[in-house]
Amino acid sequence: MKTIVISGGTDGMGKALAMEYLGRGDTVVVLGRDPAKGAVFAEAGGATFIQADLGLVARNHEVVERITTRFPVVDALVLCARHFRSTRVETAEGIESTFALEYLSRYLLSHGLAAALGRAERPVVVNVSGPGVSKPEIRWHDLSLTRGYDGVAAQMQAGRANDLLGVAFAAEHAASGISSVLLNPGGVSTSFSGDYDAATAAHVEALKRYGKPVEEGIVPIIARVDDPPAEPLSAFVEGRRIAVTRPGFEPGAAKRLAEVTRRLLADERTQVTSDG
Repeated sequence: MKTIVISGGTDGMGKALAMEYLGRGDTVVVLGRDPAKGAVFAEAGGATFIQADLGLVARNHEVVERITTRFPVVDALVLCARHFRSTRVETAEGIESTFALEYLSRYLLSHGLAAALGRAERPVVVNVSGPGVSKPEIRWHDLSLTRGYDGVAAQMQAGRANDLLGVAFAAEHAASGISSVLLNPGGVSTSFSGDYDAATAAHVEALKRYGKPVEEGIVPIIARVDDPPAEPLSAFVEGRRIAVTRPGFEPGAAKRLAEVTRRLLADERTQVTSDG
């Protein structure tokens, strides 16, 4: 039996994955914002729902503590949480919301659960993030996109950051035996959580019509959880392996982002301490 943690586990592919592994008798920890959606897991054997706004740094720290206190061994962490915003929004902590949810949360959960993952026999982190797609450079001097915000650009930056997160995480935890997997399931008719303007909403409806069913979209994720790659870092597009030496996975950029992230999080903790 495995213990599997899924962020964004109350909708779309995350929910389908949770139900798949609960059906197998595994222990599944579901992370999500909406307690009403989380209630579906209340009566499911082996299910634990943790209600949390993962866009907040402080909440991620609390979630990690709750998980590691109850589950000292975690076999798999699957990162699915996403929320599109056509209009720029800052979190209560002053961070652009897409970067906070779709990158910082994944950074905090991955590193925060690394010790618990390292105790598993074949641990894996599956980051559903879109490798293999050409993405713009990180806006190093404007991570919160205060100038020229665009919802698609915000998600592309988060995707680029997650590619680099995979590189840096694998390097830092190479001795732990954790397999870090970057995974692009392709076009899937999932929930597409978001706050959309009219034009983007119309595009999303088209994606829902022509995307693969969720049950098909989760197949490559299941494959990686069930049989983690042996190497510290790998990347897949619709089940097809791609090289992690190609542009987009530069170790120098990954190291730079890791350093920037640590400074950002240190500043955030200092602010919380001084305010509280």
